[in-house]
This record gives sequence, C-alpha cells and structure tokens, in this order.
Amino acid sequence: MKRAIAHNPLWLVLVSVLFAVGMWTYIDRVLIPHQISEAAAHDHPRGNLSDLYPRWIGARELLLHGRNPYGADISREIQAGYYGRPLDPARAGDPKDEQGFAYPVYVILFLAPTIGLHFAIVQKCFFWILVILTCATIPVWLRILRWSVPLAAQISLLALTLGSVPVMQGLKLQQISLLVAGVLAIAMALLIMDYPVAAGMLLAFCTIKPQLVIILLVWLAIWTYANWRDRYRWAVSFLLTMAVLFAASEWILPHWIPRFLQAVREYQRYTSGMSIMDALVGVPWSWAIELMVFSAALGAGWKERRQPANSFSFAFILCLVLAIAILVIPSSSTYNQVLLLPALLLLIKERHRIWRRSQASRAVFALLAALIAWPWISGIALATLSFILPQSAFNRVWAIPVWTVTPVPIALAAVMLVNYYQRAFTPSPTPRSS
Repeated sequence: MKRAIAHNPLWLVLVSVLFAVGMWTYIDRVLIPHQISEAAAHDHPRGNLSDLYPRWIGARELLLHGRNPYGADISREIQAGYYGRPLDPARAGDPKDEQGFAYPVYVILFLAPTIGLHFAIVQKCFFWILVILTCATIPVWLRILRWSVPLAAQISLLALTLGSVPVMQGLKLQQISLLVAGVLAIAMALLIMDYPVAAGMLLAFCTIKPQLVIILLVWLAIWTYANWRDRYRWAVSFLLTMAVLFAASEWILPHWIPRFLQAVREYQRYTSGMSIMDALVGVPWSWAIELMVFSAALGAGWKERRQPANSFSFAFILCLVLAIAILVIPSSSTYNQVLLLPALLLLIKERHRIWRRSQASRAVFALLAALIAWPWISGIALATLSFILPQSAFNRVWAIPVWTVTPVPIALAAVMLVNYYQRAFTPSPTPRSS
C-alpha cells in the first residue's frame, strides 16, 4: 500500500490543494466577514487596508510635490486611504497603528514608476507580483538546499505555501515582507551559484526592511571574514549599492536618516512593537531566552564559518539564521514568518534523519508538525461549516485556526538548534579494523 502511494503522488497534490482552498475559503467566508462585522459594530474604520499604500503615498508626495513622507500631514493622508478616514485620538475604538511612513527613503526609488498610476491598479499588479515571486521561491530554495523533488511534490509544496497563514496574510495586505523574502531567496541562490556581485546588489535591496535581514547580514559578515580573499566580492557589491541608495536618498530628501530613525521610534511606540518571545513570555525573561537562542545560533554560525557557499552546512546556517531572526526582531507580525519557509523545507528534507536521532528530536519534531497542521485542519472545518451555519455562529471560534501561528517559530527554532547540536556533538562512527 505504501509503495502504491509513493508511486502515485496525485493524492499528495489533491490533499495539498484541498488544504490551500480550505484556508482561502476560511479567510474569505469566516475571518474577513468577522472583521467587517466587528468594524461595523464598534465603528472601526476600514479603507483599502493595503500595507503598500503608505509607501506608495510617501513616494508620490515626495517625488511629485517635494513633501516630507515622514511628516504628520502625510500620515493623515495615508490614514484617509488605509482606514477610510484619518484616525481620531478621541475615539477609543480607533486603531492605534498610525500607519506612518517608517521605511528607508530609498524604497521610494523602487516605487517611482508607479506613482502616476491609480493605486487600485498598483495594488492588483503588486498582488500578482507577490504571488509569482512567492511561487518562484519554492524551486529556488530547493536548489539552495540541493534537494531534487519530483514535480508533483513541488506542486504540493507550492499549494501549501500559498495556503499558509503568513503568505495569505501577506498577500491580502500586499505586504513588502513577501517581496523581500522572494528577493532574498534569489540573492542567496546567486551567492551559492557564484554570482556574488548580483547577490550583493539584491541583498542591498532587501534592506528596505532592515529588521528582516540584519541578523543574516551579521552572519554573512562573519562568514566572509573567515575567507575574505575568496568572498569579498558580494560584500563590496553590497556596500557600493548601499552607498548609491543612501546618496540617492540624500539627494531626494536631505537629512533623511534622522527623520527615518524618528519614524521608527514612533512606529515602535504606536504599534507597541515586541518580539514573539516578548508576547509569549514577557520581559525580562524573553530577553534572556532570546539571548540564549541568538548565542546558540551565533555559535553554530561561527563553527561553520569556513564552509563554502555550496555546502549543506552553509544552507543549514542560512535557514537557522532566518528562523532565529523571526524570533528576536521587535515584531510579531504573522506575515514575516514567510522567512521560515527555507527552514521548514530543510526539516522536511531531513525528516527521516531527525526522527531517528533521539527521543527529544522526535518529540519536538512531532510538536512542530502538529502546530503547522492545525491551521489547515481547523480552517477546513470552519470553512465547511460556513456553508451551513450563519456568520454569527463564528463570533467565538473564528480565531481557532490562528491559535498556533505564534508558537510555530519557537518550535521551529528549537528543532533546528536541537538538530544541529545533536549532529555536531555526535561522534562519527569509528571505522572497523580489518
């Protein structure tokens, strides 16, 4: 029976598509209608709710009218489109997120070609760009991991990716995190394929969301320093591209860096930005855990710093660093978890080896699998019931599929670290004497 299933992958594709369709149905028939009814009941404003919109407005107003995108007046214009009206501090039910322009100015350079278009057109085009780029990351990461996967399995992985909560949220919001994740995957593939100049340029582009790539850049700096003569080209390309971006930004908006830093501080204030560990454990214990996890990842990176870019060790540390970044950055936004994709693919590839390693590995791996599967299983159940029960029946249960979204990065980082250090400290078998 198992052999028949293995040679008939159609079942795997059908199950994966079912999961994806079920989750999208849950989003459209349960989650969004609940949000709309809640907004109507409590007079919460709802506009286009596109995370691209604040950046697009900032680009349009700076390039066409010379206005400071970090200004309070621009923030109010952004709110008028994003929420449908400017926020009123006197209204207790209004959102706290002021949706200010909290990106480096050079993000405007990439949005410049769109400022003459109607935003509805830009919004739809960007949505499909994110879809295509997210789909492309699957074969790109498989190449980085040196994992040859049959076409049916790739289609299944693609369906599950598009049907995952982080990707669906990112697509619904047109979140730039998905753009950064896709470009980052391409940059890492180019580095591994020995195109370091192009890799450095794309990595510089990824700094439009610096919090997502700062830890990766720290590790790449350590890795480069270990063999500067052979690895310096990506770093030089990255620094030169950053210099060009900074110079162009200074020309467009003089003294933009202090304004950007102030906008980041304001963003942290009105969003109450905190890491996943802060949200679950609370400070100061979360800081201690984050320090331990970061130190463990840094230790692994330091040990593997001499490995070539096309090695499994390099790919493993790359996946580990991206997973750790999601834990420690001061944001618990679900869409950022798209950067967990390479680590998940690596664990799927290594699943048999991890399962045989120890009871601890099996326990944490089984927990991670359950946490990942829960949104799909519960989402399909609620989506099915949405065709039978009225919308009011879901007022208390609508959030069930997202219960496990926050613990997933923790379990994933635990599996990665346990897997690495068990492998690192397991002695190689002694060859038998003849």
